[in-house]
Amino acid sequence: MSRTAPALDIDAILDDPGTRIIVCCGSGGVGKTTTAAALGLRAAERGRSVVVLTVDPAKRLAQAMGLTELDNTPRRVEGVGGSGGELHAMMLDMKRTFDEIIEAHADPERARQILTNPFYQSLSSSFSGTQEYMAMEKLGQLRRSNEWDLIVVDTPPSRSALDFLDAPERLGRFLDGKLIRILTAPAKAGGRSAFKLLNAGFGMVAGILTKIIGAQVLRDIQMFVSALDAVFGGFRQRAEHTYQLLQAQGTAFLVVAAPERDAMREASYFVERLAEERMPLAGVVVNRVHTSPAPGLSATRSWAAAEDLEARGEHQLTAAVLRLHADRMRLAAREQRQREHFTSAHPTVPVAQVLAMPEDVHDLTGLRQIGRLLASSALARRTA
Repeated sequence: MSRTAPALDIDAILDDPGTRIIVCCGSGGVGKTTTAAALGLRAAERGRSVVVLTVDPAKRLAQAMGLTELDNTPRRVEGVGGSGGELHAMMLDMKRTFDEIIEAHADPERARQILTNPFYQSLSSSFSGTQEYMAMEKLGQLRRSNEWDLIVVDTPPSRSALDFLDAPERLGRFLDGKLIRILTAPAKAGGRSAFKLLNAGFGMVAGILTKIIGAQVLRDIQMFVSALDAVFGGFRQRAEHTYQLLQAQGTAFLVVAAPERDAMREASYFVERLAEERMPLAGVVVNRVHTSPAPGLSATRSWAAAEDLEARGEHQLTAAVLRLHADRMRLAAREQRQREHFTSAHPTVPVAQVLAMPEDVHDLTGLRQIGRLLASSALARRTA
Protein backbone atom coordinates (compact mmCIF):
# COMPACT_ATOMS: atom_id res chain seq x y z
CA MET A 1 0.00 0.00 0.00
CA SER A 2 1.31 3.47 -0.82
CA ARG A 3 2.85 5.17 2.21
CA THR A 4 0.92 8.36 1.40
CA ALA A 5 -2.44 6.76 2.23
CA PRO A 6 -3.46 7.28 5.88
CA ALA A 7 -4.80 4.28 7.79
CA LEU A 8 -8.57 3.86 8.10
CA ASP A 9 -9.36 3.21 11.77
CA ILE A 10 -12.59 1.20 11.66
CA ASP A 11 -12.92 0.73 15.41
CA ALA A 12 -12.60 4.47 16.01
CA ILE A 13 -15.57 5.01 13.68
CA LEU A 14 -17.65 2.24 15.24
CA ASP A 15 -16.89 3.28 18.82
CA ASP A 16 -17.60 6.97 18.29
CA PRO A 17 -21.11 7.64 19.72
CA GLY A 18 -21.37 10.53 17.29
CA THR A 19 -21.33 8.13 14.34
CA ARG A 20 -25.00 7.41 13.69
CA ILE A 21 -25.04 6.32 10.02
CA ILE A 22 -22.50 4.33 7.98
CA VAL A 23 -23.19 4.05 4.24
CA CYS A 24 -21.29 1.33 2.36
CA CYS A 25 -21.16 2.01 -1.37
CA GLY A 26 -19.20 0.53 -4.24
CA SER A 27 -19.46 -1.47 -7.43
CA GLY A 28 -20.94 -4.96 -7.56
CA GLY A 29 -19.07 -8.07 -6.53
CA VAL A 30 -16.53 -6.41 -4.21
CA GLY A 31 -17.89 -7.70 -0.87
CA LYS A 32 -19.95 -4.64 0.04
CA THR A 33 -22.82 -6.59 1.63
CA THR A 34 -20.38 -8.68 3.66
CA THR A 35 -18.52 -5.55 4.76
CA ALA A 36 -21.75 -3.88 5.91
CA ALA A 37 -22.78 -6.98 7.87
CA ALA A 38 -19.32 -7.33 9.45
CA LEU A 39 -19.33 -3.67 10.50
CA GLY A 40 -22.78 -4.03 12.06
CA LEU A 41 -21.79 -7.20 13.89
CA ARG A 42 -18.54 -5.74 15.22
CA ALA A 43 -20.29 -2.55 16.39
CA ALA A 44 -22.99 -4.57 18.18
CA GLU A 45 -20.41 -6.71 19.94
CA ARG A 46 -18.63 -3.55 21.05
CA GLY A 47 -21.78 -2.35 22.78
CA ARG A 48 -23.81 -0.46 20.20
CA SER A 49 -27.43 -0.94 19.15
CA VAL A 50 -27.22 -1.48 15.39
CA VAL A 51 -29.54 -2.06 12.45
CA VAL A 52 -28.16 -3.11 9.05
CA LEU A 53 -30.30 -2.12 6.06
CA THR A 54 -29.56 -3.79 2.74
CA VAL A 55 -31.13 -2.76 -0.56
CA ASP A 56 -29.27 -5.49 -2.41
CA PRO A 57 -31.85 -8.11 -3.47
CA ALA A 58 -29.38 -10.95 -2.81
CA LYS A 59 -30.00 -13.12 0.26
CA ARG A 60 -26.37 -13.24 1.42
CA LEU A 61 -26.90 -10.97 4.40
CA ALA A 62 -29.69 -13.09 5.86
CA GLN A 63 -27.73 -16.29 5.34
CA ALA A 64 -24.57 -14.92 6.95
CA MET A 65 -26.52 -13.76 9.99
CA GLY A 66 -28.33 -17.01 10.46
CA LEU A 67 -31.75 -15.58 9.57
CA THR A 68 -34.23 -17.51 7.45
CA GLU A 69 -35.30 -14.33 5.69
CA LEU A 70 -35.01 -10.57 5.64
CA ASP A 71 -37.89 -8.24 4.92
CA ASN A 72 -39.00 -4.66 5.49
CA THR A 73 -39.11 -5.14 9.27
CA PRO A 74 -35.88 -5.17 11.32
CA ARG A 75 -35.20 -8.63 12.76
CA ARG A 76 -32.93 -9.23 15.72
CA VAL A 77 -29.89 -11.44 15.15
CA GLU A 78 -29.77 -13.84 18.07
CA GLY A 79 -26.56 -14.52 19.95
CA VAL A 80 -25.03 -11.18 19.02
CA GLY A 81 -24.21 -8.31 21.34
CA GLY A 82 -21.99 -7.22 24.14
CA SER A 83 -22.16 -4.60 26.90
CA GLY A 84 -25.75 -3.88 26.01
CA GLY A 85 -25.26 -3.97 22.25
CA GLU A 86 -27.59 -5.75 19.83
CA LEU A 87 -27.90 -6.28 16.10
CA HIS A 88 -30.94 -6.10 13.84
CA ALA A 89 -31.05 -6.62 10.07
CA MET A 90 -33.58 -5.87 7.33
CA MET A 91 -33.88 -5.79 3.53
CA LEU A 92 -35.67 -2.96 1.76
CA ASP A 93 -39.02 -3.85 0.22
CA MET A 94 -39.54 -0.78 -1.93
CA LYS A 95 -43.24 -1.42 -2.68
CA ARG A 96 -44.08 -2.08 0.97
CA THR A 97 -42.18 1.08 1.97
CA PHE A 98 -44.09 3.10 -0.64
CA ASP A 99 -47.39 1.66 0.62
CA GLU A 100 -46.51 2.53 4.22
CA ILE A 101 -45.81 6.13 3.24
CA ILE A 102 -49.16 6.43 1.47
CA GLU A 103 -51.00 4.89 4.43
CA ALA A 104 -49.25 7.19 6.90
CA HIS A 105 -49.69 10.47 5.03
CA ALA A 106 -53.07 10.19 3.30
CA ASP A 107 -56.58 9.86 4.67
CA PRO A 108 -58.05 6.33 4.38
CA GLU A 109 -60.13 7.01 1.27
CA ARG A 110 -57.33 8.77 -0.60
CA ALA A 111 -54.92 6.02 0.43
CA ARG A 112 -57.31 3.39 -0.92
CA GLN A 113 -57.58 5.24 -4.25
CA ILE A 114 -53.81 5.41 -4.58
CA LEU A 115 -52.99 1.86 -3.47
CA THR A 116 -55.54 0.28 -5.81
CA ASN A 117 -54.57 2.43 -8.79
CA PRO A 118 -52.93 0.33 -11.57
CA PHE A 119 -50.48 3.10 -12.44
CA TYR A 120 -49.36 3.36 -8.80
CA GLN A 121 -48.93 -0.41 -8.56
CA SER A 122 -46.60 -0.30 -11.57
CA LEU A 123 -44.78 2.81 -10.35
CA SER A 124 -44.16 1.43 -6.86
CA SER A 125 -42.76 -1.85 -8.21
CA SER A 126 -40.65 -0.99 -11.23
CA PHE A 127 -40.40 2.76 -11.90
CA SER A 128 -36.78 3.85 -12.44
CA GLY A 129 -35.40 5.44 -9.29
CA THR A 130 -38.13 4.16 -6.98
CA GLN A 131 -35.75 1.81 -5.15
CA GLU A 132 -33.24 4.57 -4.47
CA TYR A 133 -35.94 6.98 -3.30
CA MET A 134 -37.47 4.36 -1.00
CA ALA A 135 -34.01 3.64 0.42
CA MET A 136 -33.87 7.34 1.35
CA GLU A 137 -37.33 7.08 2.94
CA LYS A 138 -36.46 3.96 4.93
CA LEU A 139 -33.18 5.43 6.14
CA GLY A 140 -35.04 8.54 7.27
CA GLN A 141 -37.65 6.42 9.06
CA LEU A 142 -34.99 4.41 10.90
CA ARG A 143 -33.13 7.56 11.94
CA ARG A 144 -36.27 9.34 13.16
CA SER A 145 -37.33 6.33 15.23
CA ASN A 146 -34.22 6.63 17.45
CA GLU A 147 -34.47 2.89 18.18
CA TRP A 148 -30.84 2.30 17.15
CA ASP A 149 -27.77 4.39 17.76
CA LEU A 150 -26.08 3.15 14.57
CA ILE A 151 -27.56 2.45 11.12
CA VAL A 152 -25.41 0.64 8.55
CA VAL A 153 -26.67 0.92 4.95
CA ASP A 154 -25.64 -1.52 2.22
CA THR A 155 -26.41 0.19 -1.09
CA PRO A 156 -27.18 -1.37 -4.50
CA PRO A 157 -24.24 -2.48 -6.66
CA SER A 158 -22.62 -0.43 -9.44
CA ARG A 159 -22.80 3.31 -9.94
CA SER A 160 -26.53 3.28 -9.21
CA ALA A 161 -25.46 2.95 -5.58
CA LEU A 162 -25.21 6.75 -5.51
CA ASP A 163 -28.51 7.33 -7.30
CA PHE A 164 -30.20 7.79 -3.94
CA LEU A 165 -28.28 11.06 -3.66
CA ASP A 166 -30.25 12.28 -6.67
CA ALA A 167 -33.63 11.03 -5.39
CA PRO A 168 -35.05 14.39 -4.20
CA GLU A 169 -34.08 16.17 -7.41
CA ARG A 170 -35.35 13.35 -9.61
CA LEU A 171 -38.64 13.31 -7.72
CA GLY A 172 -38.91 17.06 -8.15
CA ARG A 173 -38.30 16.79 -11.89
CA PHE A 174 -40.99 14.13 -12.14
CA LEU A 175 -43.54 16.20 -10.21
CA ASP A 176 -42.71 19.41 -12.04
CA GLY A 177 -42.64 17.79 -15.47
CA LYS A 178 -44.84 19.08 -18.25
CA LEU A 179 -46.97 15.93 -18.41
CA ILE A 180 -47.74 16.04 -14.67
CA ARG A 181 -48.62 19.75 -14.86
CA ILE A 182 -50.93 19.12 -17.80
CA LEU A 183 -52.66 16.21 -16.07
CA THR A 184 -53.25 18.19 -12.87
CA ALA A 185 -54.06 21.54 -14.49
CA PRO A 186 -57.83 21.05 -15.00
CA ALA A 187 -58.36 20.06 -11.38
CA LYS A 188 -56.33 23.04 -10.14
CA ALA A 189 -57.97 25.68 -12.35
CA GLY A 190 -59.22 28.62 -10.31
CA GLY A 191 -62.04 30.11 -12.38
CA ARG A 192 -64.50 28.85 -14.98
CA SER A 193 -62.81 30.66 -17.87
CA ALA A 194 -59.43 29.32 -16.83
CA PHE A 195 -60.94 25.88 -16.41
CA LYS A 196 -62.38 25.99 -19.93
CA LEU A 197 -59.09 27.18 -21.37
CA LEU A 198 -57.08 24.52 -19.60
CA ASN A 199 -59.59 21.86 -20.50
CA ALA A 200 -59.33 22.83 -24.14
CA GLY A 201 -55.58 22.46 -24.04
CA PHE A 202 -55.84 19.28 -22.02
CA GLY A 203 -58.33 17.85 -24.48
CA MET A 204 -55.81 18.18 -27.32
CA VAL A 205 -53.06 16.53 -25.29
CA ALA A 206 -55.39 13.87 -23.96
CA GLY A 207 -56.46 12.98 -27.48
CA ILE A 208 -52.83 12.41 -28.50
CA LEU A 209 -52.01 10.45 -25.33
CA THR A 210 -55.10 8.29 -25.71
CA LYS A 211 -53.93 7.20 -29.13
CA ILE A 212 -50.47 6.40 -27.77
CA ILE A 213 -51.12 4.74 -24.42
CA GLY A 214 -54.86 4.04 -24.44
CA ALA A 215 -57.79 5.67 -22.68
CA GLN A 216 -57.78 3.44 -19.60
CA VAL A 217 -54.08 3.95 -18.90
CA LEU A 218 -54.52 7.72 -19.26
CA ARG A 219 -57.46 7.67 -16.79
CA ASP A 220 -55.36 5.62 -14.34
CA ILE A 221 -52.54 8.16 -14.55
CA GLN A 222 -54.94 11.09 -14.08
CA MET A 223 -56.57 9.47 -11.07
CA PHE A 224 -53.19 8.60 -9.57
CA VAL A 225 -51.81 12.13 -9.96
CA SER A 226 -54.98 13.68 -8.57
CA ALA A 227 -55.04 11.40 -5.52
CA LEU A 228 -51.33 11.65 -4.82
CA ASP A 229 -51.00 15.40 -5.30
CA ALA A 230 -51.54 16.20 -1.62
CA VAL A 231 -48.92 13.65 -0.54
CA PHE A 232 -46.12 14.73 -2.90
CA GLY A 233 -45.00 17.69 -0.79
CA GLY A 234 -44.25 15.45 2.18
CA PHE A 235 -42.26 13.10 -0.06
CA ARG A 236 -40.02 15.89 -1.22
CA GLN A 237 -39.49 17.39 2.21
CA ARG A 238 -38.53 14.06 3.79
CA ALA A 239 -36.17 13.17 0.94
CA GLU A 240 -34.44 16.53 1.22
CA HIS A 241 -34.20 16.11 5.00
CA THR A 242 -32.57 12.69 4.57
CA TYR A 243 -30.18 14.15 2.00
CA GLN A 244 -29.13 16.78 4.54
CA LEU A 245 -28.79 14.02 7.13
CA LEU A 246 -26.32 12.23 4.84
CA GLN A 247 -24.23 15.40 4.64
CA ALA A 248 -24.29 16.01 8.38
CA GLN A 249 -21.71 15.21 11.00
CA GLY A 250 -22.41 11.73 12.31
CA THR A 251 -22.64 10.12 8.86
CA ALA A 252 -19.69 8.18 7.46
CA PHE A 253 -19.43 6.91 3.89
CA LEU A 254 -17.22 3.89 3.25
CA VAL A 255 -16.34 3.08 -0.35
CA VAL A 256 -15.77 -0.67 -0.77
CA ALA A 257 -13.58 -1.93 -3.61
CA ALA A 258 -11.47 -4.87 -4.77
CA PRO A 259 -7.82 -4.47 -5.86
CA GLU A 260 -8.73 -4.72 -9.53
CA ARG A 261 -8.55 -2.05 -12.22
CA ASP A 262 -12.29 -1.63 -12.85
CA ALA A 263 -13.23 -1.78 -9.16
CA MET A 264 -10.56 0.77 -8.16
CA ARG A 265 -11.69 3.02 -11.01
CA GLU A 266 -15.24 2.83 -9.65
CA ALA A 267 -13.88 3.61 -6.18
CA SER A 268 -12.30 6.77 -7.61
CA TYR A 269 -15.66 7.72 -9.11
CA PHE A 270 -17.41 7.27 -5.77
CA VAL A 271 -14.77 9.27 -3.89
CA GLU A 272 -14.98 12.15 -6.37
CA ARG A 273 -18.77 12.12 -6.48
CA LEU A 274 -19.04 12.15 -2.69
CA ALA A 275 -16.66 15.11 -2.58
CA GLU A 276 -18.81 16.96 -5.11
CA GLU A 277 -21.91 16.34 -3.00
CA ARG A 278 -20.06 17.32 0.21
CA MET A 279 -20.76 13.92 1.72
CA PRO A 280 -18.52 12.85 4.64
CA LEU A 281 -16.16 10.17 3.31
CA ALA A 282 -14.57 8.11 6.08
CA GLY A 283 -12.36 6.09 3.77
CA VAL A 284 -11.97 3.18 1.36
CA VAL A 285 -12.03 -0.53 2.20
CA VAL A 286 -10.07 -2.69 -0.26
CA ASN A 287 -11.31 -6.27 -0.01
CA ARG A 288 -9.79 -9.59 -1.07
CA VAL A 289 -6.17 -8.51 -1.05
CA HIS A 290 -3.72 -11.32 -1.87
CA THR A 291 -0.38 -11.76 -0.13
CA SER A 292 2.16 -14.58 0.25
CA PRO A 293 3.57 -16.24 3.38
CA ALA A 294 7.00 -16.05 1.71
CA PRO A 295 7.24 -12.48 0.38
CA GLY A 296 11.04 -12.64 0.29
CA LEU A 297 10.99 -15.13 -2.59
CA SER A 298 10.28 -13.16 -5.76
CA ALA A 299 8.13 -14.42 -8.59
CA THR A 300 11.15 -14.42 -10.94
CA ARG A 301 13.33 -16.52 -8.64
CA SER A 302 10.47 -18.87 -7.82
CA TRP A 303 9.65 -19.46 -11.48
CA ALA A 304 13.31 -19.99 -12.38
CA ALA A 305 13.75 -22.55 -9.57
CA ALA A 306 10.65 -24.43 -10.76
CA GLU A 307 11.98 -24.59 -14.33
CA ASP A 308 15.34 -25.83 -13.09
CA LEU A 309 13.75 -28.65 -11.08
CA GLU A 310 11.53 -29.66 -13.98
CA ALA A 311 14.47 -29.66 -16.39
CA ARG A 312 16.32 -32.08 -14.10
CA GLY A 313 13.21 -34.16 -13.57
CA GLU A 314 13.42 -33.71 -9.83
CA HIS A 315 10.94 -32.76 -7.10
CA GLN A 316 7.96 -32.21 -9.38
CA LEU A 317 5.66 -31.38 -6.46
CA THR A 318 8.09 -28.74 -5.22
CA ALA A 319 8.26 -27.28 -8.72
CA ALA A 320 4.47 -27.04 -8.87
CA VAL A 321 4.39 -25.26 -5.49
CA LEU A 322 7.06 -22.82 -6.71
CA ARG A 323 4.98 -22.03 -9.80
CA LEU A 324 1.90 -21.41 -7.64
CA HIS A 325 3.95 -19.09 -5.46
CA ALA A 326 5.20 -17.22 -8.52
CA ASP A 327 1.62 -16.75 -9.75
CA ARG A 328 0.55 -15.53 -6.30
CA MET A 329 3.40 -13.02 -6.12
CA ARG A 330 2.55 -11.67 -9.58
CA LEU A 331 -1.10 -11.29 -8.56
CA ALA A 332 -0.07 -9.51 -5.35
CA ALA A 333 2.20 -7.17 -7.31
CA ARG A 334 -0.56 -6.38 -9.81
CA GLU A 335 -2.99 -5.62 -6.97
CA GLN A 336 -0.36 -3.47 -5.26
CA ARG A 337 0.00 -1.37 -8.41
CA GLN A 338 -3.76 -0.84 -8.59
CA ARG A 339 -3.91 0.26 -4.95
CA GLU A 340 -0.94 2.59 -5.38
CA HIS A 341 -2.50 4.09 -8.50
CA PHE A 342 -5.62 4.89 -6.47
CA THR A 343 -3.77 6.31 -3.47
CA SER A 344 -1.52 8.44 -5.68
CA ALA A 345 -4.67 10.06 -7.08
CA HIS A 346 -6.32 10.32 -3.63
CA PRO A 347 -3.43 10.58 -1.15
CA THR A 348 -5.54 11.96 1.71
CA VAL A 349 -8.24 9.26 1.63
CA PRO A 350 -7.83 6.74 4.52
CA VAL A 351 -7.59 3.13 3.36
CA ALA A 352 -8.07 -0.24 5.05
CA GLN A 353 -7.40 -3.55 3.37
CA VAL A 354 -8.87 -6.97 4.06
CA LEU A 355 -6.93 -10.07 3.10
CA ALA A 356 -8.63 -12.59 0.81
CA MET A 357 -10.43 -15.35 2.69
CA PRO A 358 -9.94 -18.99 1.68
CA GLU A 359 -13.72 -19.38 1.23
CA ASP A 360 -16.87 -17.28 1.04
CA VAL A 361 -18.26 -15.83 4.26
CA HIS A 362 -21.51 -17.57 5.12
CA ASP A 363 -21.96 -17.29 8.89
CA LEU A 364 -21.34 -15.11 11.96
CA THR A 365 -17.90 -16.62 12.52
CA GLY A 366 -16.82 -15.48 9.07
CA LEU A 367 -18.30 -12.03 9.61
CA ARG A 368 -16.41 -11.70 12.90
CA GLN A 369 -13.20 -12.60 11.08
CA ILE A 370 -13.86 -9.91 8.46
CA GLY A 371 -14.48 -7.40 11.26
CA ARG A 372 -11.17 -8.30 12.91
CA LEU A 373 -9.33 -7.96 9.61
CA LEU A 374 -10.91 -4.54 9.03
CA ALA A 375 -9.89 -3.36 12.48
CA SER A 376 -6.40 -4.88 12.39
CA SER A 377 -5.58 -3.27 9.05
CA ALA A 378 -5.10 0.14 10.64
CA LEU A 379 -3.04 -1.31 13.52
CA ALA A 380 -0.82 -3.31 11.17
CA ARG A 381 -0.11 -0.29 9.00
CA ARG A 382 0.62 1.97 11.98
CA THR A 383 3.17 -0.51 13.35
CA ALA A 384 4.70 -1.43 9.99
